Amino acid sequence: MKKVLKILGIILGVIILAGLVGFTVINSKGIPTYETNFPDIQVEVTPEAVERGRKLSILLCANCHKDPETGRLSGIHMLDSPPEFGKAYAQNITQDPEHGIGDWTDGELIYLLRTGVKRDGEYSPPWMAKLPNMADEDIHAIVAFLRSDDPMVAADPKPDQPCEPSFLAKMLCYVAFKPLPYPTETIAMPDTNNAVELGRYLAHNLDCASCHSADFKTVNLMEPEKSGGYFGGGNMLLTMEGEPIHTQNLTPDEETGIGSWTEEKFVQVLKYGVKEGEPALRYPMLPYANLTDAEAKAIYAYLQTVPAIKNEVPRTFHDGE
Repeated sequence: MKKVLKILGIILGVIILAGLVGFTVINSKGIPTYETNFPDIQVEVTPEAVERGRKLSILLCANCHKDPETGRLSGIHMLDSPPEFGKAYAQNITQDPEHGIGDWTDGELIYLLRTGVKRDGEYSPPWMAKLPNMADEDIHAIVAFLRSDDPMVAADPKPDQPCEPSFLAKMLCYVAFKPLPYPTETIAMPDTNNAVELGRYLAHNLDCASCHSADFKTVNLMEPEKSGGYFGGGNMLLTMEGEPIHTQNLTPDEETGIGSWTEEKFVQVLKYGVKEGEPALRYPMLPYANLTDAEAKAIYAYLQTVPAIKNEVPRTFHDGE
């Protein structure tokens, strides 16, 4: 018996030692780096592309990168990011060549947006949205906007504040969060005459599924439908005051989701943040005012097709989402 206990003690000691070594290595190395293979792409900056890119950038980037004092995309402290991931700071993506992306190539920008890998090979933190399934035309439009003369992207010399990822964030970047594969084929725009197809495209590429599924740690960016609790809500976010707030169930469950909602009600909430005359949204969810009615209706049409999940999520703001 003593011999068995001694062996078990040795095994336990080895496991503890290995865990300590692993913790020390991961914590000291930080976010991993990878080899890069940037595409040789030169984006055409047309008025149409800039307009489309501005719209997408407002929907996807401005909430995290826009400095409220200057109106430029020079980065902010992301107080609403999951606290278990550490301190998050959105980086300067203005045209400043030293502190922003002024000297990045179009290929480097597209590679980052697609794979999550920066031009120095470092994997971007898990809180940055990646766009592996966005149409080439839309990806190029975002880059065209970043190259434009819009005041939001005018050169701003504001230095970046380095992120302070927690051990959990670092560990997940080694075992779960990996660079996404760069597309090997052209990704086409959705059929705008097919409401469900368009809605699926928008719901995925506006990153709705990541927030409104069960947990960021179980989100599948390549195949969003395989995310845990897909659109069933319950994922925890933070308000600007640091208060926890849980995302709502957007599946067609009639009791706990939006199965009993009319199309008009959904559009009013999504575009204007109002439900039955009362405020319906609370930061970090903001109204998507620059979506067209057709786009908002398409998202509604798609959400009505996803599997219903019965998941009652407490409402925390005037019966809002």
